[in-house]
Amino acid sequence: MLVPGPGWWRGGPQLGTLGLWAALRAAAAPAAARRAHPARPYSPLERSPSNEPARKTPLKEWTLIVNPFGRLQARLPCDIAVRPLDPYHYPDSDRVLVTVSGVEGGSLDLDGIQVKYDEAEKQMAIVSDSIGYEASVEVKVPMKFDLNIRTSGTGCVKVQEAECDDCRIETEQGISIVQSVKTVTIDKLQGSSVNISTEDGLLKAKYLYTESSSLSSAAGDITLGSIHGDLTVHSKMGNITIDSLNGYLKASTYEGAVDVYVSQMGNVDLKSQKGSITIRVPSSLKAHLQLSGSKVDVNPEITLQEMKEVPKDNGITINGHMNQTSECEKWIKASAPSGTVHLRSQSWFQSLKLKGF
Repeated sequence: MLVPGPGWWRGGPQLGTLGLWAALRAAAAPAAARRAHPARPYSPLERSPSNEPARKTPLKEWTLIVNPFGRLQARLPCDIAVRPLDPYHYPDSDRVLVTVSGVEGGSLDLDGIQVKYDEAEKQMAIVSDSIGYEASVEVKVPMKFDLNIRTSGTGCVKVQEAECDDCRIETEQGISIVQSVKTVTIDKLQGSSVNISTEDGLLKAKYLYTESSSLSSAAGDITLGSIHGDLTVHSKMGNITIDSLNGYLKASTYEGAVDVYVSQMGNVDLKSQKGSITIRVPSSLKAHLQLSGSKVDVNPEITLQEMKEVPKDNGITINGHMNQTSECEKWIKASAPSGTVHLRSQSWFQSLKLKGF
């Protein structure tokens, strides 16, 4: 049995028909390295460091015959993108296509990359220490291929529409992006910058330790356990539930409900256009609150200082402070134009009993 070390996140089986386990370690870069390579608002897989589109052309390609239920192992110092084969062109799903791209006329060591398939182990290997971070590698694999990917330096990883049983991703300073049309279930995730999205399925994470993360689902619910670090989360049709929050949060949904337990304060911004919002806080929390909705329900156990009620069209806004003066730095904002905003008192011990993991 694999026992993950610090920094790994492991995923359990998906709740959908096709399972996906996941494990990722994004080791935090040393402070000096982070200063030299500040976080970028875009993926280096798509844009160059100079904020201009990277003009890369295919320089070398491989096509290998493989077992449809094999595994990809990649060890690279550059960006790598993995996506499934086109089922119409490859109905037997028995090929792996590898393309190395770079700036034409550059100094990439194309002979320094090894691409080979071990039939006995059913393992496809792509390995290089010397190809250079300027390169990018695209790999098209059978839909059921397991993934074991590690990049060094600023190498980023992007995985699209994986339906494997075992997916492991490790980066040093690079960004990790996982996009799936199915459910994503994560046990633990730790790293610097993470972006995960689904279309229809549930997105569920038990522990999330990151500097910044972005999670989204078009139609599925997003259910999160213990969250440490800054988080942006969006679901157009689904509900958003967070059992414990320590950091900045921006959460929004159009039709779903939002339910958040705020244990330690970073600023919190919650929006639900058509649903309701429930905010659960310990009685000792210090924050300024601005709660707007068709109705606002404050638990009698919570006392708001300098509370003001401002009637608005088809609703009300309540402003107030918990356990501090008006000159507070931390705030909670909640807006539910068509729903009710609930403010509840809940202890940390009670939150442990209510967790759905």
